[in-house]
Amino acid sequence: MNTVYGDLIELAKIGKFDVIIHGCNCQCRMGRGIALTIKQQFPEALSADYETTVGDRSKLGNFTSAHIYRDGWDFAIVNGYTQFHWKGEGVLADYDAIRSVFRQVKQQFGGKRIGYPKIGAGLARGDWSIIEGIIGEELAGEDHTYVELMSRSLPE
Repeated sequence: MNTVYGDLIELAKIGKFDVIIHGCNCQCRMGRGIALTIKQQFPEALSADYETTVGDRSKLGNFTSAHIYRDGWDFAIVNGYTQFHWKGEGVLADYDAIRSVFRQVKQQFGGKRIGYPKIGAGLARGDWSIIEGIIGEELAGEDHTYVELMSRSLPE
């Protein structure tokens, strides 16, 4: 697993990634975190999410995707269903779902440059040390990069 600091979406826009993955709940909301930014900038990803059934638990571990072609950009966005709901106490991330999403991403996007944020370890309160291990196992042999959001207060 490579690690870089920056903005995942901006890096995709300048051609650093062929595919970016973010974690979603199964409620078709995309209301916070990087999902909100994706929804606002790339309605195609939200449309792909809306093609699924709101609250369908069987979405866990699967994904929808949208290919972005505009303004010179050409990359795919993967909406990985890695948690059932955004409400609740404790860990909302589903580790088995995360594993399944990344396994399927490797099958569909193997050989591509893949970027992702700290999926499941932010708002979903999962343990990043567990999640990064899962990602490393499932994307073994692939060109994949974790993008740590750089704080705006850090000097350039």
